[in-house]
Amino acid sequence: MSLFVAGLTTLLVACSPDKILDVEDPDIINPDNVQSPAGAEAVRLGALSRFVGATSGDESFWFLGGLFADEWINGDSFIARQEIDQRTITIENTFITGAVRQIQRARLSAQQAVELIREYNPSAPGWQVGEMFMIQAYTINLLAEHLCNGLIFSNVVEGREEYGVPVTTQAAFEDALSRVDEGLAAVTGTTASDERVRHALSLVKGRILANLDRHAEAASAVSGVPTSYAYTHLHSQTTWSNAFWTWNLNSRRYSVSDGEGGNGLAFASAADPRVPVCAGNDAQCKTIGVTRTVRDDLTGPFMVLMSWPGREDPIAIMQGVDARMIEAEAQLEAGNDGAALATLNDARATKGLDPLADAGSPSARLDQVFQERAFWQYSRGYRTGDLRRLIRQYGRSQGQVFPVGAWHKGGEYGVDVDMPVPQAEQNNPELGLGNSCMSRGA
Repeated sequence: MSLFVAGLTTLLVACSPDKILDVEDPDIINPDNVQSPAGAEAVRLGALSRFVGATSGDESFWFLGGLFADEWINGDSFIARQEIDQRTITIENTFITGAVRQIQRARLSAQQAVELIREYNPSAPGWQVGEMFMIQAYTINLLAEHLCNGLIFSNVVEGREEYGVPVTTQAAFEDALSRVDEGLAAVTGTTASDERVRHALSLVKGRILANLDRHAEAASAVSGVPTSYAYTHLHSQTTWSNAFWTWNLNSRRYSVSDGEGGNGLAFASAADPRVPVCAGNDAQCKTIGVTRTVRDDLTGPFMVLMSWPGREDPIAIMQGVDARMIEAEAQLEAGNDGAALATLNDARATKGLDPLADAGSPSARLDQVFQERAFWQYSRGYRTGDLRRLIRQYGRSQGQVFPVGAWHKGGEYGVDVDMPVPQAEQNNPELGLGNSCMSRGA
């Protein structure tokens, strides 16, 4: 009897009206929960994880931008992916929406981590703050390279949303630059971690300055980054899988492009060690377990990137060779054609590639630099930004740089040279009705 009474008493307490409403939501982290050194560290680690998801761990702009440009072709029947490949993107596009959310979450997490570290863990190594600024700068720059003129950056202050208003692409690049400079100022040590983050910040700074058409400054920013450098993301089945395994090898929703739309580069057939490719079920593909000959939409050929074939393979999202590509473009911009060619060939020698000859004309030399960039930086989020720069900085037309003509699944390519801010942003009370794009162009 006593056991029954005790159990009944517990049940009555558990069902008490004032207790049933006192429930903690495990999905919500209140600001008070992270206001400590341990909380600051947790937010920092969370920002790093979200950064992986916004780049090499999920269907990020590394893939969507490559689909929009000439790195990948669509391999399934999802209309939203087909819009991106065909360059006819609507604001309702769910894949763009998802990628933008991933990037914005990484940016906000890194911003919150800086605030918490400085307040609750001021003795933390400076490189930890520097790395959080690097994530902010990288993500803002990545959004500006892909989205239209009229980006929106909202913030969270003391747990409350502060909605942003549309800003120009130029203003976004300038914002990213200011954050990378804050990061560099925070990294004052000489440890291996300091050097790793300092070089990453330098590469992001060089990339931003190139986007701002400040090429001499860009080259200066990256001059200290060794060609052997790599900023690497790790992957696992319990965190983020290697997205190339997920979307190319495993699900077959993406296939490596080959001369897409006339202007596209021959990534699949170039036999270039920087972009190693096999055809599904050929001898090379069999060594990495790919035996299907068709993409997810049951069409072929199915072309597979072999750079990172394992689900848990680490991926260097930034590499020292990126610095050399920035330097080569700056040398070409300054009229130092021979120096630019030497820089390209020094980089090629690290892969055992034959040296390039002088392309013979200013236009052809520019093509040569951008082709080298394309192969070194394949599907690491650079290509759409580069094609837009060819239009914006070098006077090319969209019909000269993006895939054009007949699209491979029927119909014609569109004329989009950027991606719209997603429709979901219309929930922003500062925006009002309509899309935030001030203009659609490179």
